[in-house]
Amino acid sequence: MRDLFDRIIENKGPLGKWASQAEGYFVFPKLEGPISNRMKFQGKDVITWSINDYLGLANLPEIKKVDGDAAYEHGSAYPMGARMMSGHTDYHEQLEQELAAFVNKEASYLLNFGYQGFMSVIDALVAKDDIIVYDVDCHACIIDGVRLHMGKRFTFKHNDAGSLEKNLERATKLATETGGGILVISEGVFGMRGEQGILKEIVDLKKKYKFRLLVDDAHGFGTLGKTGAGAGEEQGVQNEIDVYLATFAKSMAGIGAFVAADKEIIEYLKYNLRSQMFAKSLPMVYVKGALKRLDMLRTRPELKAKLWENVNALQNGLKERGFDIGTTSSCVTPVYLNGSIPEAMALVKDLRENYGIFCSIVVYPVIPKGLILLRLIPTATHTLEDIKETLEAFSGIRERLQNGTYKRLSAAVAAAMGE
Repeated sequence: MRDLFDRIIENKGPLGKWASQAEGYFVFPKLEGPISNRMKFQGKDVITWSINDYLGLANLPEIKKVDGDAAYEHGSAYPMGARMMSGHTDYHEQLEQELAAFVNKEASYLLNFGYQGFMSVIDALVAKDDIIVYDVDCHACIIDGVRLHMGKRFTFKHNDAGSLEKNLERATKLATETGGGILVISEGVFGMRGEQGILKEIVDLKKKYKFRLLVDDAHGFGTLGKTGAGAGEEQGVQNEIDVYLATFAKSMAGIGAFVAADKEIIEYLKYNLRSQMFAKSLPMVYVKGALKRLDMLRTRPELKAKLWENVNALQNGLKERGFDIGTTSSCVTPVYLNGSIPEAMALVKDLRENYGIFCSIVVYPVIPKGLILLRLIPTATHTLEDIKETLEAFSGIRERLQNGTYKRLSAAVAAAMGE
């Protein structure tokens, strides 16, 4: 028998094996200064394209005042305890009511964190006789929630209605045998590619198959739809989404999340959602802060308008210069390049050190080997000058990637890692 830790020491995982080369710079980097379009990285000014503060709320004086006043009045602890025991307040109820109205649902329930909350919602909704059918590209929190399911689950090809229907046929046959139901899961916006989920096509399949639809709309909430109510509103199918999930960590620039659905479903979740029943209530500073942020989503449409002005300028500029940005239909702006992980390291270092551009880098195993994905997140705080500088920088790094400069610079790292 081997020691439990032998495997961990011998195999640090596809990302962990790069820790000595990457940590502190490519992963776990430290951005400093007020959250904005320009921050500091290792003492240098950089244009930041990796902050999910879509509407630019994080550092607005009126937001910071509400946060500060709430912290002064309540501290960081109040209310103490889980919601069911001693952590319930009128403000929690008010926020839930306003969120439900904003996304056109009967009721909603607050979640302490999006990741663990979304996992727990899936766990609570399905029993062992039920079947889950989910998009293969769903976020890690969805994947982990599905892993908790003790029954059958099937994946369908990303945004492929034909693949979904084939799996619904399998699920329907199985559910007939088990006596269970079917839960379909997709996303409003897929965070890496920026594509909206095919919600309209999924909803159309309800005419033929019996299932309930859960949508994780972390990146769509506040950015898509006429009022900002998300991808369902954008595609005209919000009423057909049975369970709607969104986080405060993106457009709301805060902490927490919520689930919204028919009143009866939310009532059930309140009494069966383990991640909330056995965890501390969302502190008042975040609840009052979320109320203010939600109010600004409703009353400051110019923030979303500015966001999309920047999104369109950046994405159109990249396409005009011949960059591959995939099929994004959201603010998320991926730029696909061909290259190895060592080349990606050299490229990103050049971007940060010589061009003053900070964006997220995504490589294998998140995307296929041989691809580099640079993900840019435009916000309402970016300027057209930021976009111009970034477009020029990307043209420069593409030329160096294509002429082999980064391959030569990264040769030693590649050899050391056996690449």
